[in-house]
Amino acid sequence: MTGIVTSGAKRLVVVTGRAHPALAADVASALGIELLPTTAYDFANGEIYVRFAESVRGTDAFVLQSHGTPINKWLMEQLLMVDALKRGSAKRITVVAPFYPYARQDKKHRGREPISARLVADLFKTAGADRLLSVDLHAAQTQGFFDGPVDHLWAMPILTDYVRTRVDVGNVAVVSPDAGRIRVAEQWAARLGGAPLAFVHKTRDINRPNSTVANRVVGDVQGRTAILVDDLIDTGGTITEAVKVVRAAGASDVIVAATHGVLSDPAPHRLSESGAREVIVTDTLAIPAEKRFDKLTVLPIAPLLARAIREVFDDGSVTSLFDGNA
Repeated sequence: MTGIVTSGAKRLVVVTGRAHPALAADVASALGIELLPTTAYDFANGEIYVRFAESVRGTDAFVLQSHGTPINKWLMEQLLMVDALKRGSAKRITVVAPFYPYARQDKKHRGREPISARLVADLFKTAGADRLLSVDLHAAQTQGFFDGPVDHLWAMPILTDYVRTRVDVGNVAVVSPDAGRIRVAEQWAARLGGAPLAFVHKTRDINRPNSTVANRVVGDVQGRTAILVDDLIDTGGTITEAVKVVRAAGASDVIVAATHGVLSDPAPHRLSESGAREVIVTDTLAIPAEKRFDKLTVLPIAPLLARAIREVFDDGSVTSLFDGNA
């Protein structure tokens, strides 16, 4: 097998940066191909060099990069790879960013702030990207920042299918860690057979990053297993406070589920001591051994990414992957 697959007059190629090689290998395996051989390294001053070992002329190219730590380095590397593909005459370039960088900065809270998520979209476009593919964007409107097609994938079916194996579905409550994620919690509840909903009322200090105060639960969780759902877990402050509040409201058990495990310090310690029975994430981001803990479960996202890449390459329907609900 090579890194290029031909379908009629079209050629599929998948390239990846250095952020999460295991994920890229799993995606390539699910597609039945090999990753295109790529040279990437850092110069002494931190500048990045990339080059593809084979011709990419006329290819339908997918550039996979997982934006973990250090996020700015991996973003720059992906931009350079897109530029190299454009200058190598790739026919179409799709950025595959399972965890969209700077997604939380999608609007101005105060004057003289950037809208960083929009800037990232502009950078991808300027570099030469024709299409963008991501998983569980922090805010759905981010799709409108990119001047071109955006495929917004959902990890919810992967997460809910697993959660079903861990709980009595007839005795759960789906809990949003804040009012802003209620819509997502509603979709979770529907997939778990119409489970009751609740949310944690919280306040946030816009002058202090990663700082929230959970106040009370709105909704009934008494005697139920609470499924706390969110798009990402960074330092773990919001989720651990929510676990405490939900427990105080009478929940008999708590499971935390999120798509993106950023897990910045001190998240692993906070989550392991939070009182949650299990913390479930996907591997959109690399989670090194030092960030893993006994209660952490990491589910594979590669099959979903591979199916979406195949649908895009075949000019099929990405929406069909979600039964028309995406």
